[in-house]
Amino acid sequence: MRDIRAKVDTGAKSSSLHVENIEELPGNKVQFEVVLSRKDSDKRKRVCADISRHTRVKSTSGEYAKRYFVKTRIKIGEIEKEIELNITNRGAMIHRMLLGRTSLEGTFLVDVSKKELLKVGKKQS
Repeated sequence: MRDIRAKVDTGAKSSSLHVENIEELPGNKVQFEVVLSRKDSDKRKRVCADISRHTRVKSTSGEYAKRYFVKTRIKIGEIEKEIELNITNRGAMIHRMLLGRTSLEGTFLVDVSKKELLKVGKKQS
């Protein structure tokens, strides 16, 4: 998958990806659909992944919910790395992906005065 817009959130410990139709499978696996486009919700990718862990996560509303965590590779600019993210329905959120501080630490320095440095179609300097 490519070009999923993500919001950097250093206040969030973990990263999160909007998915739908989450189903736990035998063998410590989870199956889900990644919605590839906000404009066309029929554009989806079905994914089966190993569960790296599951835990209770406190949402921004203060409620706890069970979340599955999976490992994946991300590429931000020229940097590619493996991260762990939780999969959940973020349909009500503006950004389908949230990059938390654990995924950023040791590799990235966040400059809060900058915005959309790697926007699709934007020439990199």
